[in-house]
Amino acid sequence: MTGAARRVAVDYGPEQAAMDAYLREGERRALALGNRGPIRFTGAGKVHPDILDAYWHCGFYVFEGVLKPDELADIERDVKEILDRLPAGRDATLDRKGRPALAADGKAPTLFWSKPLGDPAGGTDFANGRHPVKMFEPKAADGAPAEVVYLMLGSLQFSEAALRVYGHPQLLAVAAAINGDDFVPFNEALFFKEPGLGASVAWHRDGVTHWDSPDWDEGSHGFNFMGQLYGCTAANGVWVVPGSHKLRKVDIKAMVAAAGSDRIADAVPLICAPGDVAITNRQAVHGSFANTSKDWRVTVNMGFHRRRSVLDVKGGGVHNAPAVYDAERIRQRARVIGYAIDARRQRFPQETPFVYKPHADAGEVWRWDEAAKAGMKDYNLLDLSI
Repeated sequence: MTGAARRVAVDYGPEQAAMDAYLREGERRALALGNRGPIRFTGAGKVHPDILDAYWHCGFYVFEGVLKPDELADIERDVKEILDRLPAGRDATLDRKGRPALAADGKAPTLFWSKPLGDPAGGTDFANGRHPVKMFEPKAADGAPAEVVYLMLGSLQFSEAALRVYGHPQLLAVAAAINGDDFVPFNEALFFKEPGLGASVAWHRDGVTHWDSPDWDEGSHGFNFMGQLYGCTAANGVWVVPGSHKLRKVDIKAMVAAAGSDRIADAVPLICAPGDVAITNRQAVHGSFANTSKDWRVTVNMGFHRRRSVLDVKGGGVHNAPAVYDAERIRQRARVIGYAIDARRQRFPQETPFVYKPHADAGEVWRWDEAAKAGMKDYNLLDLSI
């Protein structure tokens, strides 16, 4: 991806030396944690327990080399097409070439905008106020656009390549190992962190529903996969506070105050090469800084829950209107898993497709075809957000 390097003329001013040291030290500590490597299985075909132990201990894991070059090329083609077809501005219905813009006519929340290098959520009521402290906002270079899209929800309706990642048999096996064979979807997204423009995401925890539940534990709010098209660095990637997913209560304002800046002391960055897929517990404290680096980050984001965390539970209202998630709602949302598995089968016939137990038990077969594609519009109105 090119076209933004000329705008990377920003820095942290007098804080630059401290920021550089923070990035270096964070990367050193991240690589020493021992929670990275390829997805491995036992002789019985189960996800290797060493991986699960490291995930539950740290709250995240980096799976190396999951997405191969041909799949990355597919994703890149879709991403370039998406970026080319975005609305010319927040309220525009046309793209910059005068064509009907992508995602401009949807009913579901889809595109999220920010000023360049901004923090649109920190210190606001957005997402139930779960981003309590605003991040530092570097000044963008002259000539930067007024606003950029940093997040696209419901991304599987716009990218078949992302849909095929969603059906990756090894990733779905990990989902089953962590959340049970009857795991259910959460939501999907694409994050765009363009050099010199990409917004920060203020420190937060994702879950909103189960913090006070008597049966709360370290897996109550599920997890996200984050597939990396170009890789990610300490400068442009997500940072996580290891072990914070095990805590029922945290005070992010106090953590920032203790650090004296938005550089929380215990956090470490996700360091990924192109094709790596990180998994992060949604209860972990995490966030990212504005992308003042020279490197793009494009993340294919996909979340999953335990079924028992969702069934007959009233959603938190972050990604859609609050609703009680009954069995039929879960069934309708989980059809996308079936579509993804079949879409991947068609593109990668040499792979053994994943068998999703709820579909197999119900005798349901979901085919990815033109009718299925048409039915994906605004599918994220059914997201299962807890």
